[in-house]
Amino acid sequence: MLSPQEQLALLRRGSVEIISESALLEKLEQRRPLRVKLGLDPTAPDIHIGNAIVLHKLRQFQDLGHEAILVIGDFTGLIGDPSGKSETRPALSPEEIQQNAATYRAQYGLILDPSRTRVVFNSEWLRPMTFYDVIKLASRATVHRLLERDDFAKRFREHLPIHVHELLYPLCQAYDSVAIQADVELGGTDQKFNNLMGRDLQRELGQESQVVVLTPLLPGLDGVQKMSKSLGNAIGITEPANVMYGKVMSLADALMIPYFEYCTLVPMEEVRAVEVALRTGELHPRDAKQRLARAITARYHGEAAARAAEDEFTRVFREHELPEGVPRIVLSRGTLDKEGKLDGPNWMRLEHLLVALGFAASNSDARRLISQGGVGLQPPAAPGREPIGLDTPRLPQDAPRLVEVGILQDLGRGGFRVYVPDVDPTGRAGVETGGLLVRVGRRQIARVWLGA
Repeated sequence: MLSPQEQLALLRRGSVEIISESALLEKLEQRRPLRVKLGLDPTAPDIHIGNAIVLHKLRQFQDLGHEAILVIGDFTGLIGDPSGKSETRPALSPEEIQQNAATYRAQYGLILDPSRTRVVFNSEWLRPMTFYDVIKLASRATVHRLLERDDFAKRFREHLPIHVHELLYPLCQAYDSVAIQADVELGGTDQKFNNLMGRDLQRELGQESQVVVLTPLLPGLDGVQKMSKSLGNAIGITEPANVMYGKVMSLADALMIPYFEYCTLVPMEEVRAVEVALRTGELHPRDAKQRLARAITARYHGEAAARAAEDEFTRVFREHELPEGVPRIVLSRGTLDKEGKLDGPNWMRLEHLLVALGFAASNSDARRLISQGGVGLQPPAAPGREPIGLDTPRLPQDAPRLVEVGILQDLGRGGFRVYVPDVDPTGRAGVETGGLLVRVGRRQIARVWLGA
């Protein structure tokens, strides 16, 4: 077993703050299994590599011989965590909470050792509380202390509503730590206030205060907002290996080092060496990104699957071949015409086409993808026509080339119409038989025709 100092050194990686390191070392020096708590508010049905960071931290504690306790917030989910919210968060129904909690249970086993994980639901101790119990609990905190939260303080300054049930949320989460007598609580940096409330409440009720270990909020693939399935910038831990690999390869270069540090097991001395080599130009960003994509994919799918995903990616994007099994989609002319989505016999607004293919959630989402250069088009094959390389026809920058070959009309102000060929039941060669190839990002692709 590692010494307390060695355990602390290991636990520092992937942590942005430990409150406090000296207190954690003192607990480790007791040489007993610590009760390490992670609260999960079951508001999202899937786990991505961003919120997996804290699960991997819990696995570290497990592997060091400590007790991992997952607290599923089925009761607090009825309130809705106001952390980081500028308005009241809608509460989930009990049915939604149970469904999401079941998904969490199925997925956490991909990271934690289920045989050494204790799963509890905070309704076990919060639901039986009487109103008198709630008042007693509320007496342990002050409104002044609760308004120290950035989100509450901001809403108070801007005269936006703060409901009383939201003020109770940090107290409920804090009481979870009391109920299980946590020695350590893990959480993202957005949970710092709630976690520290747990320390305060334990001390108020005569328990030894827990240590708080905070992990980062990983930036999403867009490099702007934190990773979130709802924002479409996430990498799910259950996504197929080739999808996972391709998403990492689409990452902005500036995010590579944080992803290496927080999402892989590559030793930190090697990560720092990669950082230096990138800065001096000795290492090409593409090669560094391939190593990163391989490491992340292998962590969830194994080395063999990561290598296969890399081979497929290289075949498609370096050699300009199509991936195997490109979906072939025939859109109904009658349905599109009825919905007003056709703009001529074979012409459609590009945003309407992306929505019809399921590549965008809405017209505004499609326009955002187009403006960000995330949409590519490949014309159908035609005699005498030079093929356009699969990597190059991106909008809006390559619009003139696509206009030239007759499949695109530039409407100005970022608007485009695209020509979708008719399906040919005879299968004869020519311009109408190849289908229009539509690509969004590096993971959504289809050949498209218009049918009856």
